[in-house]
Order: sequence, then C-alpha cells, then structure tokens
Amino acid sequence: MNLVWQSNKLRTASPLFRAIRRAGALALCSLTAHGAVHAETPQTAAQAVAGGGPNTILIPYSGPDPLGNAAPDIRLAALPAQEPVAPRRWTDHIPADQSRYRSFGSKLGQIKWEMVGLIGYFTAINSPKLFKPTTSFHFKDEGWFGKSTTNLGVDKLTHAFDAYLVAEFLHARLHRKTGATSGDALTAAALASGLMIYSELSDGIETDSGFSVQDVAMNTAGAAFSVLRNTVPGLKEKLDFRLLLMPNSDVYTRTGKRHYAQQRYLFALQLSGFERFEETPLRFVELHAGYYASGFTGRAIARGERPQRHLFFGVGLNVRELFFKDPGSRVGRIAGQALDYVQIPYTAAHWD
Repeated sequence: MNLVWQSNKLRTASPLFRAIRRAGALALCSLTAHGAVHAETPQTAAQAVAGGGPNTILIPYSGPDPLGNAAPDIRLAALPAQEPVAPRRWTDHIPADQSRYRSFGSKLGQIKWEMVGLIGYFTAINSPKLFKPTTSFHFKDEGWFGKSTTNLGVDKLTHAFDAYLVAEFLHARLHRKTGATSGDALTAAALASGLMIYSELSDGIETDSGFSVQDVAMNTAGAAFSVLRNTVPGLKEKLDFRLLLMPNSDVYTRTGKRHYAQQRYLFALQLSGFERFEETPLRFVELHAGYYASGFTGRAIARGERPQRHLFFGVGLNVRELFFKDPGSRVGRIAGQALDYVQIPYTAAHWD
C-alpha cells in the first residue's frame, strides 16, 4: 500500500514525471498523425478515437488534464485536412472570376509585343505585292480540293496549318504569362484568325488572285483545332497536326506549285498519350492519316502525269518519345516541341 501511495504521489506531484509524460504524449501524437496522413485505409484507429474521418489530420492539443492535475495534458485534436492537390494538366485553367485577366483586352496586353512582331512579319511578306501590278479589292472563288483547283487543295491545308501554328504560339505565350487563365486558348485562336485575315487582304488586290472565303474558312479551322487541343484533357498528348516536307531535286522549293507538291499534312495519333501504353514498347508507335497531291506541277504535266489527290494512312516512329521525352536542356525542349508540328521524312511508312 505504501508503495502504491508513493507511486501515485510521484505521478501527481513530480515535475520530472509530468515532463516525461508530456514528452511521451507528444511523441505518440506525432507518430499517430504521421500514420494518419500516410495511411492507406479509409480511417485509422486514432482518427476514430478523435472523432475524425478519412479527411482528418491529428495534431497535439494542450487541454485540461483529465486527472485534474495542474499540468496540462497533450491530447489529440481533429482538424479537417486539405484535399490532395492533383498534378496540374496543360488544359487546367484558372476560372475567369479568380483571374486578373478576365477581359479580352487584358489578355491581349500580355502578348502585345508578340502581336507586334507577327503583324510586322505578315506586313513584310505581303508588302512586295504593292510593287507589282494591282487591281481594286475583289473576291475570288478558289474552290476546295477539286482536281480543277490550282493546287488540288494543298494550299488550303497550308492556310489551316499556318493559322494553327500562330494560334499555338500565341496560346503558349498567353498560357505562361497569365498563369493559364480561362479563355487563353480561345483568345489566341481569335487573334491568329485575325492575323491571317490581315494577311489575306493583300490577296484581294492581286491581279491573278483575290480575297478567298475558302482560305479564311481553313484559317478558322486550323485555329479552332488549336482551341480543342489546348482545352480537351489529354488531346494534346494524343493528337498532333503536322507538316511533312518531302525533299525534291532541289531539296526544298520555297514558292510555286513545286512547293505545294512537297507538302504532306497529317494527323498523328501517339500511343504514348494513352495510359495503357505508357510503359510498353508501343509508346514509340504513331498512327498517321493525311493528304497530299501529285502530278499538278508544270514538270509533272510535261511528263504526261495527271493530277492526283491522295489520302494516306501509315505507321510512324514517335521520335520525340524516343529522344526528347524528358529533355534536360533548352535545345532538347525546343527540338521536342518542334516535333509536335513537323514530321521528319523517312520516319514513317505511308500507304495511299
């Protein structure tokens, strides 16, 4: 009995004992809280005792000693835990009501110098037309992809691709400068379409051309695909719109029909963008579908060839996945991004 009395007395009166007890309780709380945060089960025993649920963390709490001692006792207190933050995707955007850049003008202000540069570029490439014979502004029905059209529709896909590239560039800049604010893809597409219309105006005064509604429609289609690619979750990782330039006897022809004859436009479906293929060799495989034309140049006609339109399908090598998946240098990142828009010749097998 005397031993028990001495033990009780020590337990209630000894400062050293109380300090040890508090330290032990604090350690227990820390271990329990750590287990609660990393537990794989929906609810830990400690959470159940503390009255918490699966979204509860436990923290040390200084409250009244349940034994009535003067020294405080450290117990568990339940606080609601924040939901885990999922990794941000490219298509995730800040809601408009939470962004500093709600209006079209505020977004435009963030890429004003990019716009100045692009306006200067389109002015420079179109200004030589002013020093050639011109006529009053007029429209011209150029057709679409018919055999009677000048370039069998390849020039229309060029318009779509050019507008797509401009929209992608403006969106990338806007996405970065505004912190991915809502509406950045649509703003970029609208600006790209406007720039392409500005460039098209110069065709309206050429004697052998004219302002083409078909060109404007294809510009809009290319910009619209950029919107889809940057707003539909997972589409950017799965589907690319690319240009394949096939070398000719001059390697590359800058203008004219031979220039269009080199061009092949395709959609590339990347299996690496699908979760089921991420860790398999199929991540290096792409499925292609595209269009090109042949036999419509002066040289081809002189050889007796007939104009031909070609839809093709094929299988390609995902060069970016193979060499630039996780580039460590700026050059590597630029090269990897360029491969989203350019198909390297002879890295795919295509069949008409």
